[in-house]
Amino acid sequence: MFQLGCISKSCIRGEILSGLTVALALVPEAVAFSFVAGVEPLVGLYAAFMVGLLAAIFGGRPGMISGATGAMAVVMVSLVADHGVEYLFAAVVLTGLIQISVGMMRLGKYIRIVPHPVMLGFVNGLAIVIFLAQLQHFQFPTEQGATQWMSGEPLLLFGGLILLTMSIIHYLPKLTHAFPASLAAILVVSLLVIALDLDTKRVADLASIEGGLPSFHLPVVPFNWDTLYIIFPYALILAAVGLIESLLTLTLIDEVTDTRGQGNRECVGQGIANTTTGLFGGMGGCAMIGQSMINVNSGGRERLSGISAALFLLSFILFASSLIEMIPVAALVGVMFIVVLGTFEWSSLRIMNKIPTKDAFVLVLVSAVTVATDLAIAVIVGVIVSALIFAWEHASHINIAKRDEEDGTRIYELNGPLFFGSVKNFLDLFTPGSDPDQVIIEFKNSRVVDHSAIEAIDTLAEKYLREGKQLHLRHLSPECRILLHKAGDLVEVNLLEDPTYHVADDQLA
Repeated sequence: MFQLGCISKSCIRGEILSGLTVALALVPEAVAFSFVAGVEPLVGLYAAFMVGLLAAIFGGRPGMISGATGAMAVVMVSLVADHGVEYLFAAVVLTGLIQISVGMMRLGKYIRIVPHPVMLGFVNGLAIVIFLAQLQHFQFPTEQGATQWMSGEPLLLFGGLILLTMSIIHYLPKLTHAFPASLAAILVVSLLVIALDLDTKRVADLASIEGGLPSFHLPVVPFNWDTLYIIFPYALILAAVGLIESLLTLTLIDEVTDTRGQGNRECVGQGIANTTTGLFGGMGGCAMIGQSMINVNSGGRERLSGISAALFLLSFILFASSLIEMIPVAALVGVMFIVVLGTFEWSSLRIMNKIPTKDAFVLVLVSAVTVATDLAIAVIVGVIVSALIFAWEHASHINIAKRDEEDGTRIYELNGPLFFGSVKNFLDLFTPGSDPDQVIIEFKNSRVVDHSAIEAIDTLAEKYLREGKQLHLRHLSPECRILLHKAGDLVEVNLLEDPTYHVADDQLA
């Protein structure tokens, strides 16, 4: 059921160091997302610890990092503002239960319906979102309570430290792989800033991360239908956002590591993590693509790296908050910029004029919607648009080959799928008024996909019956025959050698 995945000392060492790198990068992200959601920083840090630990233990993708995320924080804002943080905790508990149910019902497999252009758009959009999220660190508060962009020497110093961090991460692997480049960069830049006492923004300027162990906390809300009415819509959206981001991140890590995770198990793992987090005063979370890429690039491939990251984060909160607060923000921003460069699919720009126009449109659309709204909406929009484009294209693929037999019978050989998008073209292919008395429609080269197709066949049969002509339907599945309501027994259906496929129809469920 559960294995750390490491048997050698070198593997254990690499996983732990990778986890430490990720933990350092988790701190500013968790604090920032807490502010986005309108809760205290410790609420985000506790979520990063608990979601990260439990998802690493029970989830379906070793090496993937989970924690508090911006995609979910955005959904929480109005709930916290209108009803308070206790309702947020209750919603997070319900979110976890919904996610566990999705995993138990084995619905995680439906992530496979996400087309590749949507995946590319998701990755590119998320890279842009991660980049934009770092820009807030180029600002500082004024005495009037507003914010102002850096300029002059502070900007040059901040930018120089970022470039130094990125350079270390880029060039160190060319010299040695014995130490994670991201961790080395954070340590070197931090020591440089501390030794020279450079005046630059540090983690302490964001918020204090000092705290104790998270304690069990049953949400202080009325346990009645009114509470459920309030939290259920938020819980449903949070569950969808969390699972979509987690499963898409899982797919991305699968491709990067050339391994395969377990989608349904990941749903259950995320559900366990969120349910527990809500009961211990955390804001909930899901998989984090940025930190997951840091982990993978640092050599983390097993569960031990995720567990280590969570435990290191907890140790920061309990024992080392003063040290962590001394880390320059520029070092962490530099790490995230490297993540942006590694996450963005630059190849998508090169192939933009080589792929079909519709795929290029979907790719750009998903990227734009991800930046403008959130990941869940972007993916849903991308899948819907892709499906509509697919339906529109295949609607025109249906056609007939018409021939007349010696006895005067006219045979229509139908080619192409018959579904909601092609039924109009299907009906336009026939001329009941001018056809002979005996008409055969051959479905051998066609497939009846849904109930709209059945209704179209029914409508066509009625037209021939009104003309007093005999209609024969060949190679139509028995299921289709059952669903032919209007024509009834007046239409002859040849059941010999009929296919055995099923039609998408609720009446047979």
